[in-house]
Amino acid sequence: MTTTDAALELLPATRRALRHRIATGQAEGRTPSLVGAVFRDGHRVWGEGRGLVDGRPPVADDTQYRIGSITKTFVAVLIMRLRDDGLLDLADPLDKHLPDIDTRTGTGTGTDIAMDTGAGRATGTGTGTAADTDTDTRVGHLTIAELLAHTSGLAAEPPGPWWERVPGTLRPGLADVIGDDPLRHPAGRLFHYSNLGYALLGAVVAKLRGRPWGDALRDEILIPLGMTRTALDPTAPYARGFAVHPWADALLPEPEQDTGLMGPAGQLWSTAADLCRWGVALAGGEADVLRPETAAEMRVGASASLAATPQTTYGLGIQILRVGDRVLIGHGGSMPGFLASLWVDPDDHLGAVVLANSTSGPATHAIAADLIDAVTEHEPRIPAAWTPLADVDDVLLAMTGPWYWGTFPFVLRLTADRGLDLAPLVGQGRGSRLRPRPDGTWIGLDGYYTGEILRPVYDADGRLTHLDLGTFVFTRTAYDPAAPIPGDVDPNGWHAG
Repeated sequence: MTTTDAALELLPATRRALRHRIATGQAEGRTPSLVGAVFRDGHRVWGEGRGLVDGRPPVADDTQYRIGSITKTFVAVLIMRLRDDGLLDLADPLDKHLPDIDTRTGTGTGTDIAMDTGAGRATGTGTGTAADTDTDTRVGHLTIAELLAHTSGLAAEPPGPWWERVPGTLRPGLADVIGDDPLRHPAGRLFHYSNLGYALLGAVVAKLRGRPWGDALRDEILIPLGMTRTALDPTAPYARGFAVHPWADALLPEPEQDTGLMGPAGQLWSTAADLCRWGVALAGGEADVLRPETAAEMRVGASASLAATPQTTYGLGIQILRVGDRVLIGHGGSMPGFLASLWVDPDDHLGAVVLANSTSGPATHAIAADLIDAVTEHEPRIPAAWTPLADVDDVLLAMTGPWYWGTFPFVLRLTADRGLDLAPLVGQGRGSRLRPRPDGTWIGLDGYYTGEILRPVYDADGRLTHLDLGTFVFTRTAYDPAAPIPGDVDPNGWHAG
């Protein structure tokens, strides 16, 4: 992804609307500084800052802010890369890769799990070896997928003082992170956000890559994407984090701790420009770092809607936010003194980043969503020109047109990529996009039929008689008596009431 290009620059009215939104966000949110950036079609097309950082306006390209839990999206991609490389399965239990994860004492200093999972800084030195036999406190059975989606039932935070404000050296080993009572809910039952879970995922990355998770991040993601201003520790110019007095315009500096083993939950610093590059990758636009099909898999909801925010669900390391008719993917983040948001509309190839150096105040999620809406309102996406198929396959063409599931009418369309698009003709129904497979079948990509197989069925004369989609029979006429309708069709056929 390149920086802003003159040919891609937004119109003056659009830029003014964006500037107005971050200006009101900075002023009304009472934050020392705030930066916003917008990217479209793989390029950053706008970025500006408001307020002051060390006496100067922040620069979207170069001023670092702490991004908090947006760090989790990087860890999730490192895990998915391990899966794509065949080094783990999402169904694997944690103890397959961390076999001594449940070997710990009451003080949490088991030597086998006191490992370096940062960037060569936090080294475990514990000596306890007693096994914990209370199955209610064991974590080895939790799966990688459950940890990614926050459905493992783990506690939200590690035991001890608030990890975001204290040195990571207070928890030198994973046993110190896990503690004696880490489970809050049965695994797989419900969404319960867990910073602890991502500390464990960072340990998995370190174990399987044979180096600290921060080194794997640098080599596999940051360098390939040219994210030169994203790191575990800040380098100037960077914003200092502040708390703003709730009833006075006064500031209190917040601590900037190296969180050690908890780093995978929220350690990273980055810039708005770097996060624009990352947003493009999360949307599937950087195949060398994240395969498009893997990116699509990550943004499928893996847990129920959150009770407090029913418009929000969670995928595999990705938050999914519904705003009106738009579905955004990305993540929010916070650390003492900082707030951050990265949201992307994958369908519109449009996203926004907002970073602020205040513990509370600016609604960065809402500001980022508003930046996306402002671009759409002022400069709606111009669709690609329609072009006909390069070649027409008569067999595929014969599959198109109206079909019936019972009395429900559907239409099947052939897409330019030789896929199929099944959609109800009237009202709502179980439509789906389908991708071809080498054996002449198709697999559902979304909706009710995700992962289900569509098979065209032919008679002895080679005539297409019906479609079988996950055992549902689609016929050319409603309840076609010549097709194998489950339960058969009344031989008297249709009749008056």
